Amino acid sequence: MKYSNLFWIAGICLLIFSCGKKEEENCELDSEILNQELDLEIVRLEREFFDAKSQEDFSFLIEKYPEFTETYLRPDLYPSLDTLTAELLMIHQDSSMRTLNDSVQLVFNDFSDIEKELETAFKAIKYYFPEFQVPKVYTFVSGFNTDLVVTEEVIVIGLDYFLPPTHEFQPELARYMAERYDRPYIVPMIVTAISSQFNNTNPQDNTLLAEMIYYGKAYHFTKAIIPCTSDQFIIGYTPDEISECYANEEFIWSHFVQNELLYETNPFEIRKYMGEAPFTDAISTKAPGRLGRWLGWNIVDDYVMNQDVTLQMLMMNPDAELIFRQSGYRPRPPA
Repeated sequence: MKYSNLFWIAGICLLIFSCGKKEEENCELDSEILNQELDLEIVRLEREFFDAKSQEDFSFLIEKYPEFTETYLRPDLYPSLDTLTAELLMIHQDSSMRTLNDSVQLVFNDFSDIEKELETAFKAIKYYFPEFQVPKVYTFVSGFNTDLVVTEEVIVIGLDYFLPPTHEFQPELARYMAERYDRPYIVPMIVTAISSQFNNTNPQDNTLLAEMIYYGKAYHFTKAIIPCTSDQFIIGYTPDEISECYANEEFIWSHFVQNELLYETNPFEIRKYMGEAPFTDAISTKAPGRLGRWLGWNIVDDYVMNQDVTLQMLMMNPDAELIFRQSGYRPRPPA
């Protein structure tokens, strides 16, 4: 049977993840996690930026927020601080940037929902990984230059990237990617980025399987930290795409096995299944891109379930081959 016909099977499934296995009925975090004390600082820096009037004001902001300055503005790339502040003033006076900021302030005037989500997520990370240091969070208007910067000390959110997909101002991204830049994706993107701090890998393992397991661990981490978040906002597939993937999981897996892809080391071949693309054309133009990441997530979930390992144990394990072998992974037949 051809893949296009197999994808038609997805119509049998309820489209709200009925074919999926990650949506939990009881997704609330334990009270022991939620009752932790946590100091989260969020600075709406774009407001202070557009309230500034002179180079002296920008010099003051540079000194006031050294973490943002070093991480985002990169003063080391400028001949002097005067050069940097002069450029900031020029950006500040640009009419299109001011108009963009006005739109951002309308959409993100109330940021309390995201602040609460971040606080809850950081509490969960801190609970499972006590060494986690809560980063300082800045919001900014980047002029569609940077969507997110996530380091161990600082997070910068380019709010202009996350205006609604129907908004007149949009980043220059392919449509399939631009649809993932919306308010509900902000916290999952941040949590997935933070997962890299704890995601141990074997740098000598350059196989497709190793990359699949890496992303599988990242997505499993994100789901464990923010369990009430829909898979859609973690992996960036639409509900229909998720249902279609589960309806065709047997076919997808057989393609990987029959073509002996798991131990492929050619970067070009690996990119076909892991890289950003509107579809995985090596399988079908109806199959969403990044299918290797989705498959890796399923393998990791099975490993955790079948081996009864904790989140900490999973993230510490650098052995992709072992995780795969002990997962007992088998694709689910379509419903």
